Amino acid sequence: MPTAMLFTIYTQPARNRGQALQAAARGYAGIVVDARGKRLGTGTAAPYETEGRDAHAVIDWISRQPWSDGRVGMYGGSYSGFAAWAAAGHRHPALKTIVPYVAAIPGLGLPMENNVFLSANYAWPFYVANTRLLDDATYDQHERWSHLADAWYTSGRPYRDIDQIDGTPNPWLQRWLRHPDYDAYWQDMVPYGAQFAEIAIPVLSITGYYDDGQISALQYLKEHYRHRPNADHTLLIGPYDHVGAQSATKALELRGYTVDPVAQFDTPAITFQWLDHVLRGAPRPALLADRINYQLMGANQWGHAPSLDAAADAPMTLYLSTSTDGDGTRHRLSQTLPAAGTFLSQQVDLADRSTRQGAYYPSPIVRDALEPGPGLVFASAPFAQPVDIVGTFSGVLNLRINKRDVDLSVVLHEQLADGRLMQLSYFVGRASHARDMTTRTLLVPGDWTEVPFERTRMTARRTAPGSRLVVVVDVLKDPMHQVNHGTGRDVSDESVADAGEPLRIDWRSDSLIRIPVRSTGEGPAMP
Repeated sequence: MPTAMLFTIYTQPARNRGQALQAAARGYAGIVVDARGKRLGTGTAAPYETEGRDAHAVIDWISRQPWSDGRVGMYGGSYSGFAAWAAAGHRHPALKTIVPYVAAIPGLGLPMENNVFLSANYAWPFYVANTRLLDDATYDQHERWSHLADAWYTSGRPYRDIDQIDGTPNPWLQRWLRHPDYDAYWQDMVPYGAQFAEIAIPVLSITGYYDDGQISALQYLKEHYRHRPNADHTLLIGPYDHVGAQSATKALELRGYTVDPVAQFDTPAITFQWLDHVLRGAPRPALLADRINYQLMGANQWGHAPSLDAAADAPMTLYLSTSTDGDGTRHRLSQTLPAAGTFLSQQVDLADRSTRQGAYYPSPIVRDALEPGPGLVFASAPFAQPVDIVGTFSGVLNLRINKRDVDLSVVLHEQLADGRLMQLSYFVGRASHARDMTTRTLLVPGDWTEVPFERTRMTARRTAPGSRLVVVVDVLKDPMHQVNHGTGRDVSDESVADAGEPLRIDWRSDSLIRIPVRSTGEGPAMP
């Protein structure tokens, strides 16, 4: 019989046995693999580093067993989704398909995103690597981890010292901090570059608009199609978070957003429908009507397209104008290129740890108003007709700073006609790595620099007449990330003593945001 295989670092014997039994109940040989150094395994736990090779070895072993017909399908969420991709990169002929959900890319989605190290997963290495099972006692010390981020931030010490502030060494964090570029260390963990061209098996990726790891899941998809245009890769995405995208049932309300009823589907069920389709010739699941399958928020319907680009018309280009609205609190997102040489200025005291800025995390998703802050706010004219926004937004920020680097955030909202805001997507990243995650190119103080960005999160939303788009651009400075002081040295080694004079940043008004929109056929989007 064919094998359904899940590779995990989350060693929970009873739960994992249940996973194998679910596969067996559907007529598969159900295999759950504990990562190296876990449970009864030999060696030492090494998160991310050996999973591709280890999964390849397990697949090879399975293929030679008398109960195996020589075909393996891998599936699973988060770390298990990463492991499926890691195995796919080693291209064992017995691996016939993978179904990764909310799959991580080490070095891209975590522990850093677009080359900015995050503190959200600080305690995770203790959880998975401290014991042969899981160290719940340490991981569940939520107050400790929350306090640690604030304590580090207010101390002004280098990010590399954060475990000294905690009082417990974090060797895995220190190992990762030695690789601030997306270098060979990270590239060896999953398929990279031209290696995607060799992945010829069918892939079903599942993720959510509000999945913390969606940037990784989308990067796998984009890179697979970039290097293999005819790839058999299907995406299923909707208004789910990291847990919901993996679950049999989806939340009816997510962080203040009321989810459309049609958004419900059973992730484990569709996983085995896909395996049946690929390995047993069963019909393709009806929900997967095309390569890109997305729940269109606000329309209570699903959309289907042959590619991400085909899901939208030509992108709408909006410029960061210096002109303001009636009360002067917001600037305009203009469809017309503003006059040459105009710009807006911002000053940020990186030594001031009593303030924080660059907030982007979508919690809540729907809010009554933007939180007050120093970020620059831009709003479009109201939509005259319903407009579908489907895909990932991108842009080019033309900026000038008095330092050699800066970390940035760009947040995209829909402002409803009643004034409430719904967050659609965001970008966070390092200016010096904007063009190339593998190589840092420092900015020249005082010179205008184009900072492109495209590694953002997908959304699909039908806006209503009267809604506007609202974009907030800001410098990133808060306890949950490294603080980039702009010296050009390794950011992990910078401290508040390196802050120097306040950061001065000018945002030129020919900076632009590209929004992937699709007309609903009722007329032009904006008056």
